Amino acid sequence: MTAPPARLAAAASNVVAKVLRGGVADLRPVPRALIDQGPNRSVYRMTGTGGTRPSGPPVLLVPPLAAPALCFDLRRGCSLAEHLVEGGRPTYLVDYGNVAFSDRRLGVEHWIDDVLPRAIRKVSADAGGRRVHVVAWCLGGIFSLLATADQPDLPVESVTTIASPFDFTAIPLVAPFRPLIDLTGGYLLTPFYRALGGAPSYLVTQVFRATGINKEITRPLAVLKNLDDRDFLAQIEAVDHFMDNMAAYPGRTFGQLYHRFFRANDLAEGSVDLGGRIISLSGVKVPTLVIAGENDTIAPRPAVERLVGLLENAPDVRFESAPGGHLGVLTGRRARATTWRYLDGFLDDQTSRAGQAL
Repeated sequence: MTAPPARLAAAASNVVAKVLRGGVADLRPVPRALIDQGPNRSVYRMTGTGGTRPSGPPVLLVPPLAAPALCFDLRRGCSLAEHLVEGGRPTYLVDYGNVAFSDRRLGVEHWIDDVLPRAIRKVSADAGGRRVHVVAWCLGGIFSLLATADQPDLPVESVTTIASPFDFTAIPLVAPFRPLIDLTGGYLLTPFYRALGGAPSYLVTQVFRATGINKEITRPLAVLKNLDDRDFLAQIEAVDHFMDNMAAYPGRTFGQLYHRFFRANDLAEGSVDLGGRIISLSGVKVPTLVIAGENDTIAPRPAVERLVGLLENAPDVRFESAPGGHLGVLTGRRARATTWRYLDGFLDDQTSRAGQAL
C-alpha cells in the first residue's frame, strides 16, 4: 500500500497540475496525415512518432455519428489509435466532422453507400491494395456491417464491432418510452427532430451524460478519494473533453434510426428496410468480432450479442464481453487489458489465417 505521505505528495502534485496547468491529462492527438477528404469524410493515416514501422494489413477506425472521432484517441496512454500504432499496425481513422443544419436531408444511405465505402477503398489503396480490418464503435459498427453486407466487393478483411446494439428491445433505458411511442403511432419525436433538423449536439451531450447519472452525482466524491491517482483524474478530464465535442445527428438519419431501428427493431431480425431497399446481414461474409460492455446501459450485452446469431454467412464470429460502460468498454482504463487484447488476438489470427491461405 502507498504510504500516506507519498499519497499526499501525489495529490498535491495533481492539484497543482490541475490549477496551474489546466489538468493532468495528455490530450495531444496521435500524429496523423490527411489522405482523403469529401463530404462528411476526412480519412487520416495515423503516423505516430515514427518509432515503429507499420506492417501488415491496415486497420480503419470507424466512429458513430454524433460522437467525435477522438473516441479512438481519447488521451495519451488510453488511446486505441495510439495502441494500434505502437503495435506496428497501419492505422487509419475516418472523421465525419461537424454536422450542420444543411445536412438534415442526409439519410443512413449517405453513410453506408458513400462515406464508409469511399473511406475503406481509400485506405486499401493507401496501404498498397491490402484488404482492410474495420474496427467500429456503436452506430459505426452497424453502419460498417450494413455497408459490408450491401457491397460485397468492398476490400474488407474483417469487422470488429464494439458496443453496437442490434436488438433495441433489449435496452432497458428506452423501455419506459415504448408504450407512449406506440400510443402516438411512433410520431412522438417526429415533429421535434424535423423542426430542429435532427438531434442537436447539446441534446446528444445531455442524453449521453444522463445515461451515467449515478457517476455524475458521485463524481466529486470519487475525485476527492482518488486525488493522488493521476491516471484516474486524467481519464475523467479526457471523458469531459470527449463530451464537450459531441456533434449533431442529421434529421433524416435520426428519423430512420428512430423509426427503423428503435420502433420497428428491424436489425434484431437481421435486415433493415431503407425506403424499400432491404439490406440483410446475411450478406456479411467476413470474420467478425463482437464486443459488449458489461456495464453498458446504452448497448447492454443482450442487445449487442444478438448480432452473433444474425451473421449466418460470416466464416468466423466471435463474441467477447469486457468491463465498462458504453465509452469505457472502448477506451476505459480497463479496456487496455481486455477489449484491446481481444482485438489484438482477433487481428493477429486473421492475419495468420490470410498468410496460410496464400
